[in-house]
Amino acid sequence: MLFGHRNLILAEVEQDHMRVAGRFNAKVMDFIRPHVLPGVTTGELDRMIEEFTRDHGHGLACLGYQGYPKSSCISVNEVVCHGIPDDYVLKEGDIANIDVTSIVDGWYGDQSETFLIGQVSEEARRVTQCAFDCLHLAIDAVFPGCRVAEIGKAIMKEAQLARFSVVREYVGHGIGRRFHQDPSVPHYPSRQSHTDILEPGMCFTIEPMINEGVRNTVQDEFDGWTVRTKDGKLSAQFEHTILMTDSGPEILTPTEDGPQKGHRF
Repeated sequence: MLFGHRNLILAEVEQDHMRVAGRFNAKVMDFIRPHVLPGVTTGELDRMIEEFTRDHGHGLACLGYQGYPKSSCISVNEVVCHGIPDDYVLKEGDIANIDVTSIVDGWYGDQSETFLIGQVSEEARRVTQCAFDCLHLAIDAVFPGCRVAEIGKAIMKEAQLARFSVVREYVGHGIGRRFHQDPSVPHYPSRQSHTDILEPGMCFTIEPMINEGVRNTVQDEFDGWTVRTKDGKLSAQFEHTILMTDSGPEILTPTEDGPQKGHRF
């Protein structure tokens, strides 16, 4: 289907609201960056994210979302996504994805990064590099009027070259005045993604989750949120909020201090 619904195609003033939300969300990521070190707990990081966001007068999309108990998602090692911050102490050799979503005057900015904690294994570095490269290759692959499937094609090609797998159960999504909306943005070329079109004025996330081993995942039965790799191997992820413009994709969540396109971990 063609996504022509007016709530998905943002007017110029609405696009500017999304730019503001994205820039603030990137500031949150840059704020927390120097604190992601061995010896800090994921709960402490979450508390700092919440305080920084509230001190600037903005909201936290994750907190209370469908009952989610924390202000961010922090997913360590084999946790693919939706890791709940707690008393886990980050240690040398871990990888940790921090996923932050801010609400600025009713508009949502969303992004995540995977951090290398001290000296990590070669496989940890490689899977993190692959997830980062997949994100930017996918951004480069899209253009006004293209099929959503171009995203999945670019990601699958890179992951397969690196001999890693792509998670299918969790996808990117449209975003604006709601946290999650159309279009769905799978990180593999699904049947629907060959039909859906990215029009100028649409905002969406690209957030590939790349697994060291099999693509299959399991959800924690106890907390109902934490998603892990089925084989217990590592998973890495990067995410940006993207605006499709008449001239191509615009990253709305660029950080000043984080890794930029072409970065080598």
